[in-house]
Amino acid sequence: MNWDWEKLQKQQQGRPGGKPPSFDDFQEQFDKFKKFKLPGWKLIVPIFVLLWLASGFYIVEPDEVGVEKLFGAFKTITTAGPNYHIPYPVESVETPKVTQIRRIEFGFRTAASRSRNQNFQQGVSSEVKGESLMLTGDENIVSVQFIVQYMIKDAKNYLFNVNDPEKTLAHAGEAAMREIIGKGKIDDALTTGKQEIQAETRELMQHILDLYKTGLSIVAVQMQNVHPPEEVVDAFKDVASAREDKSRFINEAEAYQRDILPKARGEAARIVNAAQAYKEANIRQSEGDAARFLSVLKEYNKAKDITRRRMYLETMEAIMANPDTEKLIMSDDALKQSVPYLPLNKLPTQAAPREKQ
Repeated sequence: MNWDWEKLQKQQQGRPGGKPPSFDDFQEQFDKFKKFKLPGWKLIVPIFVLLWLASGFYIVEPDEVGVEKLFGAFKTITTAGPNYHIPYPVESVETPKVTQIRRIEFGFRTAASRSRNQNFQQGVSSEVKGESLMLTGDENIVSVQFIVQYMIKDAKNYLFNVNDPEKTLAHAGEAAMREIIGKGKIDDALTTGKQEIQAETRELMQHILDLYKTGLSIVAVQMQNVHPPEEVVDAFKDVASAREDKSRFINEAEAYQRDILPKARGEAARIVNAAQAYKEANIRQSEGDAARFLSVLKEYNKAKDITRRRMYLETMEAIMANPDTEKLIMSDDALKQSVPYLPLNKLPTQAAPREKQ
């Protein structure tokens, strides 16, 4: 149909005074409109069918797998590349990313985890005390914030066995961490036991998820922030300071031990060696003196007078050769007429013993 508006305008311009078209003019155009016919259904139906069939083509990316469903039930798994399925509503397809490592947060929320709570702002991390506060095996309360990294290992189980796998994962992670924390002491969670707690939590989470056949695989469990509650944080700081002082004293004692022990061992070895040398020297000297005495005794037994005379002369020679020895030579006659005296003034004086205090 073609509305001849230009003709109507010309007619209007040709009318005296530029009057608008009359009712008869509109009736004529309306009759032409009724005679207009749409294209036949024989052309529309094939086009619709072709478009419907073309909607069955889909592409699976390299990091995805295709899961085809027949009336909502599992049909088959397709690999990366172009694929085809019977169009909706007969068949449908989902393409989950099976190589993507995802994460879920426990005890706190950031902008990256808005799917679990929509009230957090970009770049802001907020603590969720309902998840973070846990009871340890020694009846202490500790705030544990951690992250679980996971990926899809079985797309079929992920899509069909559990209604909400992420929610199941969240419950399993919280339950596993609470169980592991509840078995240990607070010092393990705050200091040296974090690696063991992470490993045990990951193992327990994987066991729970496998029981439910969620199709998820736990990649890692990472403890982000572990601290005591704010109400008792000052007391814990005092305990931590005391523990640091203890470690410092132990380190100082060990350093002193490492310094003094080698010196003591060296001094002990020196004394032992000196004693051994003194022992050997005395033994050798004693053996020499004994051998010399025996040789002198043998000569003495052969000629007693001559040996006695020789020993006297050797002794006098040794005495006379000593410059520190005072000598007084007197004849036999003078010796008979003199009175021997004891030189008391030249005797070595000994210090008087100290009186007892």
